[in-house]
Amino acid sequence: MNSNPSPLNSSRYEGCTLTGALSVTTEVRDAISIIHGPAGCTHHNFSLLHATHLSNDRLEVPRLLSTRLTENGIIFGGEDALEESLARAVSLAPASVFVLSTCIVETIGDDVAAICAKDRGVPVIPVPTAGFLGGVFETGVRNALSSVASLARPATETTLSANLVGEKNLEYGADENATEIERLLSRLGITINLRFVRGIETRDIGRLSSAAVNILREPALRPVGEDLDRRLGTPCVDSFPAGLTGTCLFLEEVGRICGIDATAAVEEERAHQAAMLSRFDDIAGSRVCFQSPHPMLRGDPGAVAICTECAEALDLTVDPDGAAIPLPYPAPVGTAGLRRMLHRWRVLIREKQRG
Repeated sequence: MNSNPSPLNSSRYEGCTLTGALSVTTEVRDAISIIHGPAGCTHHNFSLLHATHLSNDRLEVPRLLSTRLTENGIIFGGEDALEESLARAVSLAPASVFVLSTCIVETIGDDVAAICAKDRGVPVIPVPTAGFLGGVFETGVRNALSSVASLARPATETTLSANLVGEKNLEYGADENATEIERLLSRLGITINLRFVRGIETRDIGRLSSAAVNILREPALRPVGEDLDRRLGTPCVDSFPAGLTGTCLFLEEVGRICGIDATAAVEEERAHQAAMLSRFDDIAGSRVCFQSPHPMLRGDPGAVAICTECAEALDLTVDPDGAAIPLPYPAPVGTAGLRRMLHRWRVLIREKQRG
């Protein structure tokens, strides 16, 4: 755990571990997530998740319960409160229950795993989410993905399909990104098996092991990919495609893993990219200046490489006095993501020219 109070040496700006885990477990629609801790932790996260859903035209309400620990429970232990909340959750007939422990629960030492292990006629899965131990938002995502995957078992046979693992459920454009991956995979004759975890039910988790490949949202999820490979025997690609060249390399890597010659698919995608770029001939020769959208992201080599590649393809000049173009974060996914990015570039370039 980082004990240095300086903001520059603290990982806490990266977000709450509990929130990261809830962004995963609440996507199992017939499950209930129990937050073992004070009511405020549940209220804060319910508000965040609900507001995010509404902004993305999703009307479902997160299925959350709280053990509502008070001073008495914190002093004398909260295991009885967890037992009561589990009984209430089971009475609502969920297909599964996830128990997420808050920082205070880990501090007082409640044996959450032992309580969850009791037979209640429904799977009850503990998810470690105590951020004070050094975890951040991404830690919660990884822990939740591995915990949910514990409900899967090795498949007797696989299909020519892929799982999307660890989508950023709180970001705008998550569904558009999945659609782009689906389009790219179709060039190889590969379908989407499961979005793990987004908008699924508990029974769907049983299909996790039947895919030929797992496609991780980003390299930070490599530990999850390695865990799924070890437990279920499914190899992984460690990131969604990013950039013109990166998108073609993505097709080649997926093809290699699945035993498919990707040559034709790559040529088709390159032609598709050329047609996409031709729609932006009107900004060719313009001057641009790439800038970080946030000080902590300054100099991100991936974002710089993507922007530089697109600038070269469009014959743009990188100039300190050019139109200010924010480096993308997260990276735009596939060719469709680049098209949306370039539309924003066009607007900024024209504003600068009207200046």
